[in-house]
Parts: sequence; C-alpha cells; structure tokens
Amino acid sequence: MPTGPPSLPVPSGRFLPSPVDAGQQRVPIDMDYVQRVMLRLLEIPSPSGRTDHVMQLIGGELRDLGIEFEMTRRGALLAEITSTRADAAADRAIVVHADTIGCMVRELKDNGRLALVPVGTHSARFAEGARVTIFSDDVEGNYKHTGTILPLKASGHRFGDEVDEQGVGWDYVEVRVDEVADSRADLERLGIQVGDFVAIDARAVVTPSGFVNSRHLDDKAGIAAALGAFKAILDHRIEVPVTAHLLVTIAEEVGLGASHGLDADVAELVSIDTSVVAPGQASSEHCVNVAMQDSTGPFDYHLTRHLIELCRVHGVQHRRDVYKYYRSDAASALEAGLNTRAALIGFGIDASHGHERTHLDGIRSTAELVALYLQTDLTFRTWDRSPTGDLRDFPSTAVQPADGRTAR
Repeated sequence: MPTGPPSLPVPSGRFLPSPVDAGQQRVPIDMDYVQRVMLRLLEIPSPSGRTDHVMQLIGGELRDLGIEFEMTRRGALLAEITSTRADAAADRAIVVHADTIGCMVRELKDNGRLALVPVGTHSARFAEGARVTIFSDDVEGNYKHTGTILPLKASGHRFGDEVDEQGVGWDYVEVRVDEVADSRADLERLGIQVGDFVAIDARAVVTPSGFVNSRHLDDKAGIAAALGAFKAILDHRIEVPVTAHLLVTIAEEVGLGASHGLDADVAELVSIDTSVVAPGQASSEHCVNVAMQDSTGPFDYHLTRHLIELCRVHGVQHRRDVYKYYRSDAASALEAGLNTRAALIGFGIDASHGHERTHLDGIRSTAELVALYLQTDLTFRTWDRSPTGDLRDFPSTAVQPADGRTAR
C-alpha cells in the first residue's frame, strides 16, 4: 500500500508567464488633465441609481480622446482600445465605478424636514453637517433643492449637553431644506416626495501640498486615473498587445458593480478603487496599493504578482495590503460568473466613505501602473487566451525561483 501523498502531474512548462520589462515604458501621466477631469466628475452628483449625468461627462471625455465606446441597457459604459496583433485571442479590462454613496428621502416629516435612508454603506456620523442637493421630480423646471443634514438635536443653545448624548444613526438625522418649509404640506408643494435622491455635495479642495479633500473620491479619482492612463497610451502612440476595455459601472456602491458589461473574451480584470488608509492598514495616500485580499477572498495569485513586478521593475511606488471590510467591482464580476483573473489596485484614501482625502502622487502612481499594465501581454499569454485547458499545462505556483521571489 502506498504511504505517501499521490504524485501530481508535472507542469509541462509550455505556458510561461509573460515577461516584465519587455519594452514597457513608464510613460508620464498628464496630471493637469487627470486633475481637471477629477474635479469635473466631483462636481456632478451621482449616487447609485442616478448616474446618467456623470456618464455623459465620461463619454464626452472618451470622445475627445478618440476612444470608441458603447452604453449598456442599464447605463454602464464600455470603451475599448483595440490590439492590432493578428494573434490576439483574449481581452483584458480595467474597471472603475461612477456611482457614489448618497441618500434617499424616506419620509416627509411634520416639521418640514426630511428623514433619510442611505444609498450604499456609510455612517450617518459623517453625514452630519453635509451640504446636500435634493433631486425631486420636475415641477415647472424646479427639480433641485439644497439643504443640510443635521442631527435632530442640532442647537447647543437649546439642548446643551444633549447634543453630545444623542445617538448616531440615520434615525437621528434629518435634512433642513433651504426653502420655506415648516410642514409636510410645504414639502409636498415644493414637489419633494418619498424616494427622491439626496446627493451629498463633494466640496472638493486640492491643497498646494497635493492633497485632495473631497467626498466621493471613491471612485471618481479612480476614473480620472484610468482616463489618464489610457490618454498616456494614446499620446505616446503605444500599440497595446491585448485589446483593453474600460468598463465604467454604475452600481458598485450597492454591490452590483461589474455584474454585467463584459463578455467571455475577458481573461484579466483589474479594478481601480480606493485603498484603505487607517490604523492597521499598509496602504498609503502617496502610492498605488495592490490588494492581496478583500472581504470576498484573495485576488488572483499570478495577476497580483504581475502587477507588483511591474511596479518593482519600473520604479512605481507601491504597497501591498489586505482589506477586511471591503468589496469591489471585481467581486461582482466573479459572482456573476465571469471566467477571468481578477485584481484590485488603488490610490490610498483616508476616512473612506466619510471626509475622504488622497494625494495626487497616489493617483499618479495608479495611472502609471495601469499604463504599464496595458503594455504587457496577458499574464500567461498561451494559457489565458483560452477559457479552458489541460491540467498538465496549468500554470503552477509550486516552483520557487533561486532568488527567492515568488514564481508567476
């Protein structure tokens, strides 16, 4: 009787990883363009479920760059830079999302204020004091109202220490509308209804030291980084070896993300999103961060290490991290059944889903890595071009190279 473990097939070695530093260029990113696009995106409210306006802006930027795109029935956008290689057999995708966290009117209150329910996952703690825009159905052209989210006990002169004793949660805040509204009937006359969207205003500020303070950097800074990377590829007339899609999704904050829009030809997917800057995390605002795992599990072993090697070889500042309370577009794509390698990279965000801050250096590094990645072949060109293959040819992590670095 055999006493040891069963022997495994030895990989044939026919399918080797694509080389890094095989003519890739660390091309400069037009940060004036990236910053301009980011600030324009931040000016446009786009909570999940109300993204049509911001998608018009993104489409306009793609037209200006000369990149072809189409819209899905639900309103996601799919752009493409086509490879001219005759033997190109599979594609890759960069995925970002245009939707943000926000709120919706839950109740018209008798005091003329609005009760809220969140759209996406975020704490009412960071909503207190936020300026908002309320989007009602069109009433003689007046469909927007402004206001402020306030705690129920907002006046220290009235409530004294009770303002600090009130609980935190969506039941403890309300919107003070900037209209004469002292009753439910007044709100109804304004055309405000249950189910109207309430967008938290971004209030973006870029400091002289390069910090970007704003709501909704998640993921509008990511869109700007992706557009900056694609622009760099076009500006430097680089022929991509693999057809590259840019998928802009519209419901990532409510968990749907990249659940539609990509087809079976996509062999690799890299999601650009925020990276968590907080105590106990390794991510930084000043570089690109490569996620090894999030709440849905580890990302593709080979693709993550391919991205890290690109950073190492080309001198792109980067860090590795894992995220406990986090999911991205990649999770939605995999849950929807897309047969693809998947990875997540991002610029570091301090106080995510709250009073967010990042740095232009992190956005630049993210764009640089994407531009480098678009110049590479598929991680395993011969293997990944087909959705299935023989076990003997499957890329293996079992062999460690002599220099101690992990095999790809």
